[in-house]
Amino acid sequence: MKDIIHITKRPERSALSSLGLIAAALALAVVAGGVFIALMGANPFEVYATILKGAFVGSKRNPLSAIQSTVILFVPLLIVSLGLSLAFKMRFWNIGGEGQMIFGAIFATFFALNYSHLPHIVLVILMFIASIIGGGLWGLIPALFKVKWGVNETLFTLMMNYVALYTIEFLQAGPWQRTQGFASVGSFEANVRLAQVGGVHVGWILALLLTVLVAVYMSRAKQGYEIAVVGESQATARYAGMDVKKVVLRTMFISGAICGVAGMVQIAGTDYTLSTGLTGGVGFSGITVAWLAKLNPFAVAVIAALFSILEKGSKTIPVDVMSSEASRVLQGILLFVFLGAEFFRCYAIKLRLPPKKSASAAQEGEEQTDG
Repeated sequence: MKDIIHITKRPERSALSSLGLIAAALALAVVAGGVFIALMGANPFEVYATILKGAFVGSKRNPLSAIQSTVILFVPLLIVSLGLSLAFKMRFWNIGGEGQMIFGAIFATFFALNYSHLPHIVLVILMFIASIIGGGLWGLIPALFKVKWGVNETLFTLMMNYVALYTIEFLQAGPWQRTQGFASVGSFEANVRLAQVGGVHVGWILALLLTVLVAVYMSRAKQGYEIAVVGESQATARYAGMDVKKVVLRTMFISGAICGVAGMVQIAGTDYTLSTGLTGGVGFSGITVAWLAKLNPFAVAVIAALFSILEKGSKTIPVDVMSSEASRVLQGILLFVFLGAEFFRCYAIKLRLPPKKSASAAQEGEEQTDG
């Protein structure tokens, strides 16, 4: 079978051609989702209109409420996706965005609980630095095991997500328990909470700034060039005089640090507490976002925005039209079809059938058998 089916990489396309194919893939995903909606007995046009309305149209009292809610979903997803993009560019399969986000939040929570009396700006800066250290160290651990003992980073980073999650449970029921008999850290004081700009915490400004910084770092900085070279070939990087181990450790610290910042933004800007549900699954969604965007920071921002619109809008579909479970299936279908179309945009499947034997060769073979 492997001799019959061959997967070959398609030649590089122009930017305009790639954009057109992406639009076609998106349209195909929408059509496939529409077929599913129709099979569920609903009107596809009405459901899609509800999704868009739910993501952008607010109430009469607050017309911007829907957009603000969409942005709140967008911010942590964008930040985590940017962090993962750096690791993936180096071909280091960082599946630990959830854990790194959690440890960034844990380190920031320490200052939120113990130093809430400090001036607001000072406290936020301390929490920001703490989240960088917490997320960075959590990302550095698998990198150390990788460069020293060759431990598989995919499984290692995945398992560390659960260690981080159970660490929160320990803190909730132990050192940081606010109410006796109830496993909870409790709500942060007002001084801890991030200021708002446009009805949304300032994390959205930070997320956009990080997008630009990561883009510049990856395309203009020497360290960004080293990431790309190591990702293409570690042997080539060593031949060029690069310290591959140093590049891996540094990049994974930065990757984890960015994810850690997302944790700080989430607890100080939205949740106002430390809980096991703080990530909302963005550590795993960020993997899909980063790959769909081809690890381009600006494309990451666009794809993260589309994901957030779909997530927010799907929650507003009436239950009598489509159940919440069916809404999740719809999201899965849209992503699955889009990802599948993306695969065929980059690769081609060719069938190479074995050559047919000529009549004379077949007759000769029969004669040899009879003999």
